[in-house]
Amino acid sequence: MKQADWQPSATLATLQLRAQLYQTIRHFFAQRHVLEVETPILSHAGNTDPTIASFQTQLNQQHRLFLHTSPELAMKRLLATGYGAIYQITKVFRDGEIGRWHNPEFTMLEWYRPHFKKNDLIQEVDEFLQIILHTSTAKSITYIELFQQYINLHPLEEKLTILQDYVKKFNLNDVHDLDRDSCLQLILSHDIEPHLGHEQPLVITNFPATQAALAQKNQTNPLLAERFEFYVNGIELANGFYELTDPIEQRQRFEQDLATRQTHQLPLYPIDDHFLTALDNGLPECSGVAMGIDRLLMLMTKAQHIREVLSFSIDNA
Repeated sequence: MKQADWQPSATLATLQLRAQLYQTIRHFFAQRHVLEVETPILSHAGNTDPTIASFQTQLNQQHRLFLHTSPELAMKRLLATGYGAIYQITKVFRDGEIGRWHNPEFTMLEWYRPHFKKNDLIQEVDEFLQIILHTSTAKSITYIELFQQYINLHPLEEKLTILQDYVKKFNLNDVHDLDRDSCLQLILSHDIEPHLGHEQPLVITNFPATQAALAQKNQTNPLLAERFEFYVNGIELANGFYELTDPIEQRQRFEQDLATRQTHQLPLYPIDDHFLTALDNGLPECSGVAMGIDRLLMLMTKAQHIREVLSFSIDNA
């Protein structure tokens, strides 16, 4: 009988570094009086985002439950209760995400700052990276400027057919079935991301409103969203929002997500009514950000694959 691969994916030194990283993170937030919290991993609701797939299980063979893909909605319920600034280090789960930078089970750091604008949180993330990775001060660029600089195309004004023709180089079938955001995400991941954040962290701001997710739209230009992403050495490390607080618009976005999922014949997940009720109660003005801990460790150790920083990767979990 063939023996199972039982040994850890990561070295002892890497796991010791992970433990030290958690201590540094907790010290960072303790100094800033940000409360560490814990929220459930299981939820009655799945992630409606068409680009993310939730794992599901059964409770007593009757009730469908989902492993969370992010602690975001539960943490916002704490914010709506008045808990103030909070953070969490937690395992999250995303079906089908396997590769050099992806493991279906991974560790996320997420934090929320009431009364912070987007730029306030960008500054704090920058300070965090300077402490953890010893980086220099981050450089900022808008989403539109980024595309114009690297591929000489305006992401919002260019004809869709031009974007579809561009992504043919990625050897995709039926590119003319792709919408604008799908084309932009392919171009960003294939032709732009590998070049970002090598000399200093790069933060991309003002994403298209169609990619707002749970962020507010820009009040000056509703075609843009108050969303940002940090890149270091070509790796997307953090995704942040000036958070949407309008329960009506949030429900509409969830419902639009489900309509998109249905169009693409993707599984339909229940909307998180607990979260929407919390928004009805009132979510304070706030900004939040999610950061991949495993990717942080990959940068710290110069690992070439995520399995190198995990006790056991999905291959031998």
